[in-house]
Amino acid sequence: MTTSAPFPSLAALENAAEFQPRHIGIDAADEAHMLSVIGEASRRALIDGIVPRSIARSQPMDLPPASTEAGALAELKAIAAKNQVFKSFIGQGYYGTHTPGVILRNILENPAWYTAYTPYQAEISQGRMEALVNFQTMVTDLTGMDIANASMLDEATAAAEAMTLARRSVKAKGQRFIVAGDAHPQTIEVIRTRAEPLGIEVVLADSAEQWNTLLAGDDYFAVLDQYPSTSGRLGVDDGDTVRVHAKGAAYIVAADVLALCLLKPPGEWDGGPAQSGGADIVVGTTQRFGMPMGAGGPHAAYMACRDAFKRSLPGRLVGVSVDVHGKPAYRLALQTREQHIRREKATSNICTAQVLPAVIASMYAVYHGPEGLTRIAQRVASYTAILSKGLAQLGYTATHHDSAFDTLSLKSGARTDELLARAAAQRVNLRKAWDEYLCISLDETTTRADIALLWSIFAGEGQALPRVEDFEAGIEPLIPAALRRTSAFLTHPVFNTHRSETAMLRYIRQLSDKDLALDRSMIPLGSCTMKLNATSEMIPITWPEFAQVHPFAPADQLQGYAELDAQLRAWLCQATGYAGISLQPNAGSQGEYAGLLAIRAYHRAQGQGHRNICLIPSSAHGTNPASAQMVGMQVVVTACDANGNVDMADLKAKCEQHADKLACVMITYPSTHGVFETQVKELCQLVHQHGGRVYVDGANMNALVGVAAPGEFGGDVSHLNLHKTFCIPHGGGGPGVGPVCVVEDLVPYLPGHTSASVAGGVGAVSAAPLGNAAVLPISWMYIRMMGPDGLQAATETAILSANYISARLKDHYPTLYASANGHVAHECILDLRGLKDTSGVMAEDVAKRLIDYGFHAPTLSFPVPNTLMVEPTESETLFEIDRFIDAMIAIREEIRQIESGAWPRDDNPLKNAPHTAESLLAADWPRGYSREAAAYPVAALRQAKYWSPVGRVDNVYGDRNLFCSCLPVSDFA
Repeated sequence: MTTSAPFPSLAALENAAEFQPRHIGIDAADEAHMLSVIGEASRRALIDGIVPRSIARSQPMDLPPASTEAGALAELKAIAAKNQVFKSFIGQGYYGTHTPGVILRNILENPAWYTAYTPYQAEISQGRMEALVNFQTMVTDLTGMDIANASMLDEATAAAEAMTLARRSVKAKGQRFIVAGDAHPQTIEVIRTRAEPLGIEVVLADSAEQWNTLLAGDDYFAVLDQYPSTSGRLGVDDGDTVRVHAKGAAYIVAADVLALCLLKPPGEWDGGPAQSGGADIVVGTTQRFGMPMGAGGPHAAYMACRDAFKRSLPGRLVGVSVDVHGKPAYRLALQTREQHIRREKATSNICTAQVLPAVIASMYAVYHGPEGLTRIAQRVASYTAILSKGLAQLGYTATHHDSAFDTLSLKSGARTDELLARAAAQRVNLRKAWDEYLCISLDETTTRADIALLWSIFAGEGQALPRVEDFEAGIEPLIPAALRRTSAFLTHPVFNTHRSETAMLRYIRQLSDKDLALDRSMIPLGSCTMKLNATSEMIPITWPEFAQVHPFAPADQLQGYAELDAQLRAWLCQATGYAGISLQPNAGSQGEYAGLLAIRAYHRAQGQGHRNICLIPSSAHGTNPASAQMVGMQVVVTACDANGNVDMADLKAKCEQHADKLACVMITYPSTHGVFETQVKELCQLVHQHGGRVYVDGANMNALVGVAAPGEFGGDVSHLNLHKTFCIPHGGGGPGVGPVCVVEDLVPYLPGHTSASVAGGVGAVSAAPLGNAAVLPISWMYIRMMGPDGLQAATETAILSANYISARLKDHYPTLYASANGHVAHECILDLRGLKDTSGVMAEDVAKRLIDYGFHAPTLSFPVPNTLMVEPTESETLFEIDRFIDAMIAIREEIRQIESGAWPRDDNPLKNAPHTAESLLAADWPRGYSREAAAYPVAALRQAKYWSPVGRVDNVYGDRNLFCSCLPVSDFA
């Protein structure tokens, strides 16, 4: 007689539904094997031997226990329900839009797009870079400019970047920056934040008379106008750009992309460049091209400029080069402009873009084409004209009644608050621009019923309501003839081909098939943390309660976001040991900048405003010195010792030398070299003794969560990368979120946001008060589903996996830096420098050969030239980690073939990698190795093989022959 096994307990059944084992790829048996390879008895012993006991957490994180995926989604849905989705007519740079379903499902919700990394490895990023070239072409066509970058963080920060670009690029020596007073308020605020530390005086022109008077002066280096303005004004004075250029200054325009389908492009003003006219720099947001408002982001901003400014253009630029076979290939161009190379001389501290939103915006243009975009713009403009006529019939005259695209500004007088209340009762949001003025902005989603509803709000008692059909016959938009667009745009075939959903679907799939993202294989990039972006974490971002709300809606409509913000900040404080956090910075670079602003503001408040020396170790990430110079600090580099640690003797000497002016030190912990430095507490104490504050870069926070907290061991400020440690996807290089975290006495100096009535010690650093608010639910879900134990297990598993890789590869590629016991943190630097002499092989050759094995390369030549920095993350399974290790060992055997003379140094699978299918199928095979060795170096590749769409890309050719827009179709023939 047999007996059945005892029925498991309810607790055991519930535990089986936990998310943690779904996120962490290593199980108990895997862990035991990995520890045996490393030579440690337990995970606890491994961690205790790596994380200095002096900094180990004294208390566990006080976080809610882990929830199941279904439970967390239900809890978050209840929070989201506290937001109220009103019909928004607020405008101010944020508008309703329809995301085409084929784009929503196949890009925004598709891991092939959202789990991709920054396209530093060009050969495996051709799909997303083609989409970005489409974006750049779209922007240059719409603005009438020569060149555009691959996106910026938001419109306000893009305007601030344009200000500093102009300052670097023009002949005028004045320190004034003139801004039209009816630019978007958040843009003005961010510009002022950015200008003050740089000694730039921002001067607002609040009337046409004041604008003309200021432009007649000689004390400015640039001006900025909004087109259309925040109040709807379209007015552009003839000759303004010519007048500004005559002063040696730059003309900047913040322009609405949908309006540019109907309006004369800024690049064509005053006759354009041929007559010394036209704008020099144009910025704006592409939000209304298919990205929901999302309480402020993420949205792709843009920046376009004259050709003369291209080598100072901040951000990323996708260019066209050729591969080794002479075929066109995309790559990131002019990378020497970027902060990781130029450091404190960088044009900007931005090291991310808004790639995923930029791809969506570009695909929106591909989907609709020039005719479709024009039709949408004409519909908006026609409804605006009809709305204006009906309001006039009701007794309201628009302030700029003779010119408007989508926004009307009305003098509502004593009825202003009453009208706002009437609108709210109908679940409608209007914008109170000034005390007795209301603004109404229409968008793609506006309907006839909306127009009728607006008229009903403004109608007085007993007034007959206008009817849309009474005005629509022969309606003319309120755009003066002189400002109407006559030039063609989006003429390239890519914007005129994919009209059916079938064609669009196939085009999107064709591009994603060219790329290698996390949905295909491990991406072992050191310092970039390409961990699982779980589907349950991603689901809430498209809920209407999060996606369809305006960032400047009344606070009582944003209670769900307020609760999300409060909970996430409290949880992140527990993870970091800090007292206060702002989620406003919408990238790690912005968080870093905000943190340094807080330190600067603190010193000034203490009467120590002269403290401006920022000590930065030579190993630091390039954003550190770039951010320091942006807040007006002077960078002093401190040395590192032979093991990659901060040289404490040199640091002490620099602290003493600059004691009177020391503002802060910026360190990364664990170090950029992937090691837990044992003297970090002493370092913090040393800096504090000399009056400075300690900035701990949070890039490697995923090696600390649950085991150590920078706010406890001596840090004063950190930024976090939610797109690294807390699971927001990289999306091909953006979006990101970079919260700034501070100790108690620095909390008063966190960023504020006047436009949203948020108090703060420094001004706004992003356009929206919650930055990229729409992706915050991702990190909320991750923390809620993992709980404190799961988060700590993730940290420890990442450290375990990195040490396992280091141990298994030690006989093939030595680890460059390690602690005294030979261990590393969550990443390891593989030293390939000796291979150059023995075989001629460089780290780049190994990186390209890994593509043939189906892997994205580790971080190449950072922070040490000719090395590879590997980070496995806790999400990877032992099978995938071993597959990567086996590939690296196989490549080392290939290098030995070169070392032995079996393969020539200049003709071997590494030097010729990656191998395309087309090259392998060619009739002629002139190589000194077999086609099989090129294509299938390990047997498993015969079952599943990623084929690089292009051969190795020529970087030098691309920079010498800069081309950054869509190629003629004939070039691909």
